[in-house]
Amino acid sequence: MPDDKTIGRSPNYYVVKRLQKNKPAMIGLFYILFTALIAITGYIIMPDDTPDANNGAIQIQKKLPGFKAQFIVLRKDFDIPEKSFIRRAISGQESAYIKIPIVEYWVSNDSVFYREYGLEEKIKFVKMVPSVFPLYIGESDLLINGQNQIVEGDQITYVDYTGRVREISMDQLHKKFMEENILSERYILGTDRAGRDILSRLIYGARISLSIGFISVLISLFLGLSLGSLSGFFGGRIDRFIMWFMSVTWSIPGIMLVIAISIALQSRGVWVAFVAVGLTMWVEVARVVRGQIMVIKEKTFIEAAKALGIGNFRIVYAHIFPNIIGPVIVIATANFAAAILLEAGLSFLGLSVQPPTPSWGNMIYEGFTMIGTKNSWQMVIFPGLAISLIVLSFNLLGNGLRDAFDPITSIRKL
Repeated sequence: MPDDKTIGRSPNYYVVKRLQKNKPAMIGLFYILFTALIAITGYIIMPDDTPDANNGAIQIQKKLPGFKAQFIVLRKDFDIPEKSFIRRAISGQESAYIKIPIVEYWVSNDSVFYREYGLEEKIKFVKMVPSVFPLYIGESDLLINGQNQIVEGDQITYVDYTGRVREISMDQLHKKFMEENILSERYILGTDRAGRDILSRLIYGARISLSIGFISVLISLFLGLSLGSLSGFFGGRIDRFIMWFMSVTWSIPGIMLVIAISIALQSRGVWVAFVAVGLTMWVEVARVVRGQIMVIKEKTFIEAAKALGIGNFRIVYAHIFPNIIGPVIVIATANFAAAILLEAGLSFLGLSVQPPTPSWGNMIYEGFTMIGTKNSWQMVIFPGLAISLIVLSFNLLGNGLRDAFDPITSIRKL
């Protein structure tokens, strides 16, 4: 006899319970949620929070994981507006400084001398004032002896970018320079061929891959549910035409279809990837939906709905779709993994996300071009591992959902 706790439970309750008992599926789900959290926070947690994580230094290219470098940073000649927290989290914050890796430096009066990484034999120097403060550029009566800065003993007078005359002592300038213009960074996963932080680009690549997978699955679900419903519910000539169209689409290799769509749209980039990948994945959804509807539409409750004068659209939307949601969710999960793989392949071929925007596919391509050179393995291994783990997670979750929605195993023995 069923106990009181089982009375009134919906079928979805038991689906969730069975899914929770599937440890591989739950591991996959947690990893997907973890990756999604990383993708959403993106610029907030990235070591390099500049747009596209593109703030590299060619002098430190292809450094191994754990590499640590010291930098002298020089202020750019123009002022960089500070973005709000929301805008910075979405699109990053352009750096107001130029990074130069160094091996050593020393201070003399208002100048800093340094040896650049890779060019140790040559000594360079910079003035501290324009490195710390954005100075005024142009004609003005406020300029001091025609200059925007002047040193008088231990006192420095300068004209800032707003045109105001300011003063600072030499000790204060030295302290401020050491705090803001000398820094050290550790590259946990190393650097790529342009000296950019691989960890930051991997994090941003997660945003690209998951967003393309999500949008592509939505497109495929919309087309698959629409065409599959028309084919399965109405049958006849509509069914034959849609089945012919699905067969033609199915016969074209996915990668070739995406290339054809990219050529037809005369464009390359992330938005083309959204459309192209989505348009290649709807057939499988449509075939499953068609088969499910052809079975369900013969049920007594559908006949009763027709007898009550309920419209076809409402029958499909309100009475049939809730009964086929399980298989659709399972196939959507599998398509998510397939979309990530397809996008990575397109990026590798240069047909999807364009540099300098990082995606896992074009990161692998950059590493592929460096194969055979010294210290290049991390450029291929880490993005390849990221793709493998997220695809494996979606496959584990898909298998768990399939078992949870299986009508045979869903019968609960009381």
